[in-house]
Formats: sequence, structure tokens, C-alpha cells
Amino acid sequence: MGMSASQARFLSLTARKTNVEYEGQQINQQRTTLSNETASYYSRLTNMSVPTPPSSADYTKTTYTFTDGSEKNTINSLIATKDGYYILNYTRSTQVDSVVSNGNVIVTRKGQDPNYEYSIGSSKLRTLNDTILGAENNEELDKTIIAAAKADPYLSTLEDEQLKDALAVEAQYAKMLKEKYKDTDWLVRYQKNSSTGAYEPVFYNTKQVKEADYSSDSMSSLSTIKSYTYGQTMDTQEIRNARATVEKDSSGRYMKIFICDTYVDENGILQFRKDENGNLVGIEHNLDATTVSDDNAYNDAMNQYNYDKSKYDQEIQAINSKISIIQTQDKDLELRLKQLDTEENAISTELESVKKVISKNVESSFKTFNA
Repeated sequence: MGMSASQARFLSLTARKTNVEYEGQQINQQRTTLSNETASYYSRLTNMSVPTPPSSADYTKTTYTFTDGSEKNTINSLIATKDGYYILNYTRSTQVDSVVSNGNVIVTRKGQDPNYEYSIGSSKLRTLNDTILGAENNEELDKTIIAAAKADPYLSTLEDEQLKDALAVEAQYAKMLKEKYKDTDWLVRYQKNSSTGAYEPVFYNTKQVKEADYSSDSMSSLSTIKSYTYGQTMDTQEIRNARATVEKDSSGRYMKIFICDTYVDENGILQFRKDENGNLVGIEHNLDATTVSDDNAYNDAMNQYNYDKSKYDQEIQAINSKISIIQTQDKDLELRLKQLDTEENAISTELESVKKVISKNVESSFKTFNA
């Protein structure tokens, strides 16, 4: 190889080696970028919150109740205090006689305004008596009330004394209705109770009946009318900040509760009343425990868990797929880097050979000139 050819070959190999080294640097930079992306995905994986299934115990509640005569009491909370007592909050429920809504009916209207007659099926509605017979010492009024009552198929079958008793009860019903619903005018009809066989009064609000919309063809009300009957309702009262002691069984479940008799002294300080022997005064009750599971809330929580778990699995799968792609790209770059390393070694070896040739050519040239 001549001097000029060797020099040209040397320059070509040097340029190739420079390009190989540059490409290797670029690949290393790409691998660094891929490594940072992989670290970011792994960080997301470690920071993800794994959904946990709901526990049925979290949706199960033990309710304690005790009775006091006809009253049923439900404990809302028991808060322990430093002095060994409990702050007791509970709800007292008592059944009371009342007139309550018991359904809806279709009313039929007949006649001409303002003298409409109203009925349900074949039973005609009449104005509910709200006057005690003889209360106003008005015989004519009493006769009018009795005559109107005898128009009722059921009341017409009663003896005079029975009818008067029924009308006295009606007056009491009218009072209850007025006090509870704040409406003064009511209609009534008697219907047979299929269970007891006795006839019972059913009440209808006069205003609702008269102001309802009626069909011009059938003369029936286009909407239903509420009916009311005598029954019992639950009257509740919340008792707060009572003081009590409790007795537990070996499992920690409450068995008995002693509600202390307390009072506030002249200094405004709560005191516990005691007897002459220094014993606490109060009432002890046995406690009934009822465990209730909120199945609807538990099912909702389980559905939410399944949804969250599905989203979690999908995100895990998506991140793993991206990491797999990055790893494939990194392997391709690593393979290319090894190829460049092999190429660089070959170029370096050839450069060394060319350097030797150039060196010999230079040495040969100097010897020629020295001769």
C-alpha cells in the first residue's frame, strides 16, 4: 500500500470510528431515557393502592334494647367516662292511639254543585259528627245528627243507646283528626273488618274529596284520595346524657344496664342520687342484643370493590405492557450497541495495522533520502 493510499485509509477508518462512537453515545442516551421511563412506571406500580374487599363485620351492627312496661327503648350510644360511668343516649318508643293513613281510594261524585254526594263503591260518605250529643242542650241539633247517622247502613242497625255511643266515639275521632291533621271537616263511612267481623269507621278529608278532579263520564276521581282509620302509631322521644352503669358477659357483650337517678345541685353540678346506705338510686334493665346486617350497603361496597379491582388490574396490565415494550426496545439497543462495539474493535485493529504501514512507509522514505 502506498503512502497516500495508507493515509486515505487511515482517515476513512478514523471517521468511521468517530461515527461508531457517536452512534454508541446516542444509543446510551436512548437507553438512559428508557431506563428513566421504566423507573417511572415501577414507581407508579409501588404507589398504587391495592383495593381491599369489604368485611361483612363492618356492615354488621349490634343494637341493644330494653323494655320498661309498654315502652321499648333502643340504645343509640354508650360513652365511657373517667369516673366509671357511661353517658347514655337512647330512644324511647311508645305506641299511642291515633288516627293514621291506611290507603288510597277512588271516590265517585253524583248530583249537582253544590249538593254533590260522594261515595266509595256503594257506600255513601257522610259528614263526620264532631259534636257530643246533649253537650249544647240543643235537642234539635241532636235530632239532626241522629237522623244523618241513621242514613248510614251500619249505624241504622244500632239501638238508640248504641247509636249514641257510636256518635260519641265519632266526636272523639273528629277531635283526634283535627288535632293531628289541622283540618276541621271530615267525611266518614263504616266498613267491615274482614279479620274481626266488626264494622270500623274510615275517614276522608272533606277538602281533598271536594277539590279532586273528576271524570265527566264516570264521575270518578282521576286521582286517589287518602283514607284514614283508627289505630296505633309509634311515638318516639330521645333521651340524652343520662348516666348509667353496665354489666357485661365474658365475651364483652352488654347484659344489663343500670340507669342512675341524677340531679343538678345548687352549683350546677350533676350529682348521683343515693339511698341511706350510700347505694345508687336508679332502675336496672336486662338488655336484648340484636345483630343486624346492612346487606344493601355491603353489596354496594362489594360492587365498588369489584369495580376498583377491575380498574386496578387493567392499570397494572397496561403498565406491565408498556414496561415490556420498553424492555424490548432496550434489548434491541443493547444488541446494536454490542454490534457497534465489535465494529469499533475491528476498526481499531485495522487502524493499528494502517498506522504500522504508514510508519514503515515513513521510515522507508527517510532511509531513501538519507542515502
